[in-house]
Amino acid sequence: MPRPTGPYAVGRDTLHLVDRARRDPWVPDTARELMVGMFYPALPGTGTPAPYTTVGEAGLFLKSFGLGDSFPAETLSATATHGRVGAWPDRRRHPLVVLSPGFGVSRFTLTGLAEELASRGYVVAAVDHAYESVGTAFPGGRILTCVACEKARSEQDMEAVTAGRGKDVSFLLDRLTGPRPAWRYAGLIDRNRIGMAGHSIGGASSASAMAGDSRIRAGVNIDGAFHAAVPAGGLDGRPFMMLGTDDGTHRPAGTDASWDQAWHRLDGWKRWLTVAGATHYSFADIPLFLDELGLPGAQPPQTLSGGRSLDITRAYVGAFFDLQLKHTPQPLLDGPTPTEPEIVFNNP
Repeated sequence: MPRPTGPYAVGRDTLHLVDRARRDPWVPDTARELMVGMFYPALPGTGTPAPYTTVGEAGLFLKSFGLGDSFPAETLSATATHGRVGAWPDRRRHPLVVLSPGFGVSRFTLTGLAEELASRGYVVAAVDHAYESVGTAFPGGRILTCVACEKARSEQDMEAVTAGRGKDVSFLLDRLTGPRPAWRYAGLIDRNRIGMAGHSIGGASSASAMAGDSRIRAGVNIDGAFHAAVPAGGLDGRPFMMLGTDDGTHRPAGTDASWDQAWHRLDGWKRWLTVAGATHYSFADIPLFLDELGLPGAQPPQTLSGGRSLDITRAYVGAFFDLQLKHTPQPLLDGPTPTEPEIVFNNP
């Protein structure tokens, strides 16, 4: 993985959480479960290298993209990251950012962004929502597959996904910031500075979570249809950024009409940014691997490289949270700049 740009080393941890007060919407005879990857600012030289993902998860992921025969799952699993398991944390308090992945893919596809934010001084909680990815490892040797991919067909179903993920995040915040926190380093989290970002339906879930939980102070939707996640009355003036492809889908008056609707409902600081040459998965780690390995399905010459698209995602999402949660001025968000020629500032 590309090296993060921030001053901190990155620690890694994993949480398994069970919300016994809720039934899983896709497998109703079980309680709702989450797997959470924790990334945190750490002291350099401590801990041991963290793998990118498990072999089982990697195999199911590659199969879903038609890449199961291209290279071994062990290769993807063993990709070198910059996170270190068991690293000693930096003991100051830091803002928390929750990350939610796209529908059908796992939290590990946002590792590049999570490492960047942790290196910049954020605690990051990357969430896998049970039965909503092609394969997520849970305790007891279980790998839960995407039951939701088979059952969610209508717009109403997708609205239910975003609402359900919003409830997942509220439960996660309860377990991270409540009186008996589930995470051993919960004392690192500044409870008054919490944000959320997500890719695809995870981005819509950022708005849904904010609508239902006032603890979340700022949010980002990365190239996801909103599915009516922004209420008609807005988000109580809280800041929100939309970051997407610069094409007929997510430009103003594009085919995804939910972006125009959300823009007019957002009632606080807001930005609508599109990225020339980006495709839907440009904002996750996937193109990075395709480019690196020269596999079929790698980005066409006219699109952004995986490395460049990750640089852009890290820069603008990082700047947004630096501005909104750390209150550090960010000229990058004021308008177009020659150093980032791919970025279009939209103002319908």
